[in-house]
Amino acid sequence: MATMRTVSSKTWGSPQLSLLFLLTFPLTALCADDSVLRFINPLIGSTNGGNVFAGATRPYGLAKAVADVDGQNTGGFSTDGSNVVGFSAVHDSGTGGNPSLGNFPLFPQLCPDDVVNNCDFRIGDRATPYIADSVTASPGSFAVELKSGIKTSMTSSEHAALFRFEYPSGGSEHPLILLDLTDLWKSRQNATISVDPETARMKGNGTFLPSFGAGSYVMHYCVDFFGGDVFDNGVWVNNRGGTEPKEFFVTRGFNLFYLEAGGWARFSGLPNNTLTARVGISFISADQACRSAKTEIPSPLDDFDRLVQEAESAWEEKLSPISINAGGASNALLTSFWSGIYRTMISPQNYTGENPKWDSGIPYFDSFYCIWDSFRVQHPLLTILDPAAQVQMVNSLLDMYKHEGWLPDCHMSLCNGWTQGGSNADVVLVDAYVKNLTGIDWELALQAIIQDAEVEPLEWAVHGRGGLQSWANLDYIPYLDFDPVGFGTNSRSISRTLEYAYNDYCLATLAQGLGHADLYGKYVARSTNWQNIWKSEQTSAIRGRDTGFTGFFQPKYQNGTFGFQDPIDCSALASFCSLTSNPSETFEASVWQYQFIVPHSMSTLIEFMGGETRFIDRLDFFHTSGLADISNEPVFSTVYLYHYAGRPGLSAKRVHTYIPSAFNATNGGLPGNDDSGSMGAFVAFGMLGLFPISGQDVYLISAPFFEAINITNPVTGKTAQIKTVGFDAGYKNVFIQNVTVNGKAWTKSWIGHALFTEGWTIEVVLGSQESSWGTKLEDRPPSWIKGTKRSRDTAVCLEVF
Repeated sequence: MATMRTVSSKTWGSPQLSLLFLLTFPLTALCADDSVLRFINPLIGSTNGGNVFAGATRPYGLAKAVADVDGQNTGGFSTDGSNVVGFSAVHDSGTGGNPSLGNFPLFPQLCPDDVVNNCDFRIGDRATPYIADSVTASPGSFAVELKSGIKTSMTSSEHAALFRFEYPSGGSEHPLILLDLTDLWKSRQNATISVDPETARMKGNGTFLPSFGAGSYVMHYCVDFFGGDVFDNGVWVNNRGGTEPKEFFVTRGFNLFYLEAGGWARFSGLPNNTLTARVGISFISADQACRSAKTEIPSPLDDFDRLVQEAESAWEEKLSPISINAGGASNALLTSFWSGIYRTMISPQNYTGENPKWDSGIPYFDSFYCIWDSFRVQHPLLTILDPAAQVQMVNSLLDMYKHEGWLPDCHMSLCNGWTQGGSNADVVLVDAYVKNLTGIDWELALQAIIQDAEVEPLEWAVHGRGGLQSWANLDYIPYLDFDPVGFGTNSRSISRTLEYAYNDYCLATLAQGLGHADLYGKYVARSTNWQNIWKSEQTSAIRGRDTGFTGFFQPKYQNGTFGFQDPIDCSALASFCSLTSNPSETFEASVWQYQFIVPHSMSTLIEFMGGETRFIDRLDFFHTSGLADISNEPVFSTVYLYHYAGRPGLSAKRVHTYIPSAFNATNGGLPGNDDSGSMGAFVAFGMLGLFPISGQDVYLISAPFFEAINITNPVTGKTAQIKTVGFDAGYKNVFIQNVTVNGKAWTKSWIGHALFTEGWTIEVVLGSQESSWGTKLEDRPPSWIKGTKRSRDTAVCLEVF
């Protein structure tokens, strides 16, 4: 296993060592004993709406153990000072909407006077504050002390979690632990439990609702206890427990009233007052949960440290492709960088062997939550750092298509999630194609994307696209569309039009690559449909004051006339718009934000906006007026769009307005939901000095945040090197003066994925003022115009070498 390291500025302080650095890449020999895990802080984003999972997990693992609170609990735990209500073994990370998973939490306590019914069973009664300074979180482990004096620590394997509960000495003679038949959202529809009278093993299952989707799922559990003798046990309902019966079935309750219930056990003779609980989880059966737990954690009293070490080793291996010379960059920036990458590998989750619906022999991933968020930067980052996992995820998406009929846009807990915009799994597939990932049936991928483009499902709220009759006949999605073919939220006509156009462009790209010229012509033409909702005379005002810009996207009726949506609606200056609250013609962002989302035809968009100078003025106004919402993924690309107007230096300058102001190493260091690691991927790319245009073989080149970076491709074994000359840890030098690739001049402001697969060396010279680098028309990123791609010529790129 390769060991990751970050080379400190002290190591590289002398000119001699700096020269050695430039001559002897990679860095492995110089710092083999340093692990970058010291720079990972799982608590970044654990408050202020980041909703991260802060607990113990392995890369893409099913088991995710952490304390659950009654405050900001979407990811289970939060550093918002709320109360702990349980400790559970499954979670999602960084999601919005309702709290996700957190099924079957355990809760330890001491019963006053050693009487069971003096304990608190219900969530509101048992909620206990935690000691803020006691919280420790690192890859593979999590610990916190409750103000009741009970200390907890936890770790995990792939399908099971191990908890230690240390009760205070001198308390109740028989410490109690309960299991609650609930989840974070309290969505339980029904559940079962059986408690073994001799061992106190608790087994059962429950039916729950996905936090952002349709249908329901069944989860099974198996909990074993170790470290003492069983004193008594039973079940509880509401605020009372009894030793009989030992089995129990609970529905949601009369008239949908939520009935709280579960199991409990008390123990004696606990060594060091410590009870160990092993929790197995399965979507197949409770027996499988028991088997997985026993196989992965055979000696619970002795396995804790082993599990932590294995988790750390797994994380080190996943992070090993990257090594950096910080060049004096602060530890806070290093922590933001490595923690961001870490979070991109928490979800999607590997549920292979745990899919009760089908077993095709293909690795099964779930918790794509949601692709509308993750396609932009998270999946492109995984393509660089963990292409094998990305191939498995792509094949898992295709397997869903074969068994469910459509690619999902969101999928969690074995259920389809709500579609937020276009069919953006299409973009994930095509991004993998243009970056030459292998082991994927590309003809099947083409078939799946054509299904999205041509066949409207009955419920396009959960997959596929709606309004396809209008899309084919009118060349846009109409405002108040008449769509009797399928059913979904009749909104987002602007954002869906823009996303469908790019989805079709990606389809055209794949069709062309596979030699289907007729399909390419059809769909590349449809990719221009975004132009049909541009209203050239539309103006925008903020609090009655005209912004000075004319021309915006607007909703258009079926008869071809325009409706109206104030361009600032759904921005931070107005009100938030989602599927369920205040639905509008743009999703979770304003017209001001969506006006820049035409990634395949930016040059045409720039013309629509009045030329390069006015385009730059508009971008600047957007980012400085409060209209730009950096807490949501559609804004990410806008930070870098100056490249398309020949001003790449302004992109670098703009990145530094958000990192570290909005993205930093504090507990509140994310501006919004991490969205399965999307925020983390944005930070990582920003610091690498690159930004991906997902669905295209394009990385926009910017100024790195570190002096030098190595990225070794796990498939080819070749190492890409990103070096900077004139690096300044105070970040006054953020403007690229010139670039060389493999020692030869590189004038383009973008580069392809061959940088990583072929192991190219890119050297960036930085200065304190903008230069002419990347400004010429032929050096700007590719843009599709009138059947051609401006400045896109792969052959020219390859001729350099």
